[in-house]
Amino acid sequence: MKRKIIYTQDGSTTLEIEAWGEHYHSMRGAIGEAYHVFIHQGLELFARKEIFLLEIGLGTGLNAFITFLEHERQQQTIHYEGVEAYPLTAEEVACLNYPELLHAGDKKAVFELLHSTPWDETVSLSPTFTLKKRLQSFEQICDQERFDLIYFDAFSASVQPELWTETLFERMYQALKTGGILVTYASKGSARRAMQAVGFKVEKLPGALGKRDMLRAKKE
Repeated sequence: MKRKIIYTQDGSTTLEIEAWGEHYHSMRGAIGEAYHVFIHQGLELFARKEIFLLEIGLGTGLNAFITFLEHERQQQTIHYEGVEAYPLTAEEVACLNYPELLHAGDKKAVFELLHSTPWDETVSLSPTFTLKKRLQSFEQICDQERFDLIYFDAFSASVQPELWTETLFERMYQALKTGGILVTYASKGSARRAMQAVGFKVEKLPGALGKRDMLRAKKE
């Protein structure tokens, strides 16, 4: 897939898959979307806890990096696993400007390490944050009751509808512990119905940066 670096409205970079016209983050603001969807509606529910977190679509590493920054403020211990089938190149990573825009220049080495660590190995980015990057397709996920929180950040259903089906959400449901949460930027009715069909209790929440809705699903 041919990709190019572009800028979103808050000045943060993202990638565009030219053949699809699809972006890794909202064009209204990559950082703003990440905070609204995954931090405020997901991570903050687990303040001062030890949690196991799965990201569906590690991509640029923005969600993982922001989670690293926020876990220190929220006094959390995080075991983070990110699934990705098409990793970024070193050249693409070098063009991303997240540490600078997040005023986290002192953590730039962490962002670089996040991308340079070996795949399929667990590494410690700090005493309270471990990372395992999983080089696999989403359809290969077969975890059983391991995670407290899932960031579901797959490409949109308009370009990859197979990632928003009952089959995929059944895998997500099985991967979560009882009481676990899945958050996603999406709000499409077919995705909500697929989540409900496999057992999730789903709620609509205000979307990011002017988007009307997003979804949060709970395994009860």
